[in-house]
Amino acid sequence: DMVALDSDDRRLELVEQTCERLGLAATTRCTDASETAAWWDGKAFDRILIDAPCTGTGVIRRHPDIKWLRRQRDVAALAARQRALLDALWPLLASGGVLVYATCSSLRAEGTTQIKGFLNDTPSAQVWSAASDWGNEEAAGRRIAPGQDGMDGFYYARLRKA
Repeated sequence: DMVALDSDDRRLELVEQTCERLGLAATTRCTDASETAAWWDGKAFDRILIDAPCTGTGVIRRHPDIKWLRRQRDVAALAARQRALLDALWPLLASGGVLVYATCSSLRAEGTTQIKGFLNDTPSAQVWSAASDWGNEEAAGRRIAPGQDGMDGFYYARLRKA
């Protein structure tokens, strides 16, 4: 069973439309994913994708106003939110399961630094790298710079639970 959560009704509606277009079934719920007691049925997940809220600095070439809209305090607040999601959702992952953490940010605080901190504090988490020909491999995950190969900036890490 696929479960899709978002705290924004409009984004969740897009997820529902995409699932319908692709012929996929998903249980959707508008909620804070980190508040697991409100939505989780106790059944461990084999796979979890965290498309984390971020500064959006990776899409700056298409949305140059981002550099005027973001402040340093935004980075710290979003990094804290990302960590809260990682900490809340990791226990819901089955042993041997895979969690993918992704942001459309070019900032290390929302990518490599975030995941390295999580790995340091979470002994059951291991980087499970993926062979890929896009972007650049980092100590934990992969990053593509904004504009590299005509793409937006993006970071992802694939973690396996021991």
